[in-house]
Amino acid sequence: MDKIYAGLIGFGTIGAGVARVLTENTQIIKERLGVELVLKRIADLDITSDRGVEIDKDILTTNAADIIDDPQISIVIELVGGYEPAKSFILSAIKKGKHVVTANKALLSSHGKEIFESACKNNIDVAFEASVGGGIPIIKSIKESLCANRIESLYGIINGTANYILSKMTNEGDEYDSALKTAQSKGYAEADPTFDVEGVDTVHKLAILVSICFGVNLLPDSIFTEGITQITPVDIEFAKEFDYRIKLLAIAKVKDGALDVRVHPTMIPANHPLAGVDGVFNAIYMKGDALGPAMFFGKGAGMMPTASAVVGDVIDISRNIISGSHMRVPPLSFINEQKNIDVKETDDVKVEHYLRFTVVDSPGVLSAISGILGDHDISISSVIQKGRSASGAVPVVVTTHHAVTKNLKHALNKIDGLDVVLDRTLAIKIEDNLED
Repeated sequence: MDKIYAGLIGFGTIGAGVARVLTENTQIIKERLGVELVLKRIADLDITSDRGVEIDKDILTTNAADIIDDPQISIVIELVGGYEPAKSFILSAIKKGKHVVTANKALLSSHGKEIFESACKNNIDVAFEASVGGGIPIIKSIKESLCANRIESLYGIINGTANYILSKMTNEGDEYDSALKTAQSKGYAEADPTFDVEGVDTVHKLAILVSICFGVNLLPDSIFTEGITQITPVDIEFAKEFDYRIKLLAIAKVKDGALDVRVHPTMIPANHPLAGVDGVFNAIYMKGDALGPAMFFGKGAGMMPTASAVVGDVIDISRNIISGSHMRVPPLSFINEQKNIDVKETDDVKVEHYLRFTVVDSPGVLSAISGILGDHDISISSVIQKGRSASGAVPVVVTTHHAVTKNLKHALNKIDGLDVVLDRTLAIKIEDNLED
């Protein structure tokens, strides 16, 4: 064997990066692989636009079947994104005996079970390093380097758009809308940023991480998810007073024998390594029973970092082809899904909270609020009450000790019904000890 052939479906930004890496790094890839890795075919509906990469125009096609049905192509790279036709392309490729590389976190988080079962049935490798953390080698690290560990906790900043916006608000005092517009102008946010700022993209990635860390198949819709659109500079400044920073965090941890999984803005200690992860960078901080704590940091998106991960997967699969060792590593690390971990309902999670009440500046307000919190077994850790404002509305900020989430919900429903409360209370969860 002197050549291995790959086909690329989807010639957008990441696809162009993959083509660039494969064409510009041909020699070093051959030196590391031992054979030439050839990009034989590229399929996309648009084959006329300039992608800024030099390729032979004869390899372009508008028909994905030209790749899937080509007996010479061993590896299909799917970079179409979304659910369909990406899912059909992948399943068809698997049935044709072709290995698959994808960066499609939305598809894998919702339909991964079907795809991986088909891959196992057909003795096919499916690799997806680029689906989480862009160029950060987190999936391979968990599946291989850390496979002897029982993963105890994982905290991730895994959406660059949301992290950029929160960083601008924290470091420069921007309002949310202003920070979003800057992110869009720099190409860090889509025209419709909903998936990023509402936590949808993060929860897709977390569902994949949960499956390879804990062997549990959770659909994204079953994971508590909250975005960053309600965060204001006021909350950023109060967080600083408490020596916290606000990050959109993906959380998965085992405590008391149950798995706690959620995505939401979180206050974390300012001196924690994750608190210093700014801009579009991503980081995953995790703890294994043997390893202890470790943090993976790098560019979580972008043409070349993501292309680096995609081509790395292609090379891994090529090595398997050369050695004849398909399915050497199970796609989700575990041979079978674990059945012995209960998943906590978020309402039952016990956690500290930051609460910002917008109230009338009058005597007895704090007493009324604290009374209702006490009635629901919620104890106050600290209070900040600012001076009077011209509008008569003032913020009262409370941090709580650990409290059951559903108790807090009931308490806030009562508090928000008080005549002296002028707006809905903002609640942000606090993770004070990420070493647990």
